Amino acid sequence: MPQTLLSGPKALGNFLRSQRENTSPEKLGLPVAPRRRTKGLRREEVALLSGISTTWYTWIEQGREIVVSAQTLANIADTLQMKPVERNYLFRLAQQSDPQEEAVPVIENAVLAAVHQVSNPCYLLDLTWNMLAWNEPTARLFQGWLDADEQPNMMAFMFTHPLAQALVEDWEGRAKRIVAELRADSMHYPHDQTLNAFISSMQENERFKTFWALQQVIVREGGERAFRHPQLGELHYRHLSWQLTSNRSLKMIMLIPEGDKEPAPQDLPPAHG
Repeated sequence: MPQTLLSGPKALGNFLRSQRENTSPEKLGLPVAPRRRTKGLRREEVALLSGISTTWYTWIEQGREIVVSAQTLANIADTLQMKPVERNYLFRLAQQSDPQEEAVPVIENAVLAAVHQVSNPCYLLDLTWNMLAWNEPTARLFQGWLDADEQPNMMAFMFTHPLAQALVEDWEGRAKRIVAELRADSMHYPHDQTLNAFISSMQENERFKTFWALQQVIVREGGERAFRHPQLGELHYRHLSWQLTSNRSLKMIMLIPEGDKEPAPQDLPPAHG
């Protein structure tokens, strides 16, 4: 494991020691002796409750070059009753995937309403690329799809809707990229049944299946997005992607017009519902 001030065995050991020392025996229901000198829990107490030997736990805290399994880390995190952010930090330090991945959080109504506060095209995607909310400029941009699909899904649109290849410039490049983005997102929720079922169903499409087999992983980023609108011709936007710290399964997308030829949102033709 690479060793830096912010990662590696030493950083992992220091974090665990701090967590142990700041966890009171009372919090775990352990008896407290009158003359107890140890701050927080003892190493042997953490080891016992985590189902590992005291020696092994001590080696982890000492930052020795040993391989610590994801399940051992999960047991320790459970013993120390770590908060979600602490647990996530622990697994990132150890460069491991949490076997008990967090469930997809509930979506707040305020987040859904936020897209309507933006004057340019703005929409909200969930983990499986369902369009959860979108504003009027988005409806105008994707007229012919959003006004006709009762449960619009951006990934399905790209691979199955006849409008996609006509509207999206460099369709193949964009389609290949969003599949790589989906793979990158999936590592955070590998056990989510809805996500697994969605990926399985999308592989019935041969183009998606081909791109998925490439095993590419790309984080969702901004950049230029170009469209060939049937009424307005070439449209160029700067793509901005926002992810909530409280719910990383959601992505808010904004399309900011670029260049002097771009129409203002009110100049786009009206969306028909």
